[in-house]
Amino acid sequence: MPRLNAPRRVVTGHTPDGVSVVLSDGPVPVSRSLPADGVAFHEIWNTSGAPARILAVEPSEPTERTLAVPPPPRGTKIRINEFLPGHLDSQGRQSPMHRTASIDYGIVLAGSITLLLDDSEVTLHAGDVVIQRGTDHAWANRGNVPARVAFILVDAEFDDSLAATLPEGLDGLMRGGPTP
Repeated sequence: MPRLNAPRRVVTGHTPDGVSVVLSDGPVPVSRSLPADGVAFHEIWNTSGAPARILAVEPSEPTERTLAVPPPPRGTKIRINEFLPGHLDSQGRQSPMHRTASIDYGIVLAGSITLLLDDSEVTLHAGDVVIQRGTDHAWANRGNVPARVAFILVDAEFDDSLAATLPEGLDGLMRGGPTP
């Protein structure tokens, strides 16, 4: 799948004496693609709890895990997704309809992307921001250039009264992710 350049990631940390330093500076170490869907995922960073633990140096690369959509419990995730044009299914979607127990901040960096909901859709352009609050949704690039969107995902939980109204309740939540 043709891919835009992998985003640059700068990670800071500390020396044993507590001096602030750059630990790494270069392309994100983990990128995965789903060629049939025209989607690529660039894993930027994630945390596994709140408050996030700050160590001088991370013991392992936090992005080298399974390609899951929701963040870990009480955790966060930041990734950049690329949606190539021309990969829509018969229902006009590039991703399946899905719902996660997370608050997702989507920032369109380049191109345009359409957010599809149960009863409506909205097209977002470079510079637009969407706050996705556990709604059932899908994405579609209906343009002719790649769309690049930064997503910051924050673990969340549904209020019991809202969960009771969901068609499949909490059993319908996406708990994993796409298979590259």
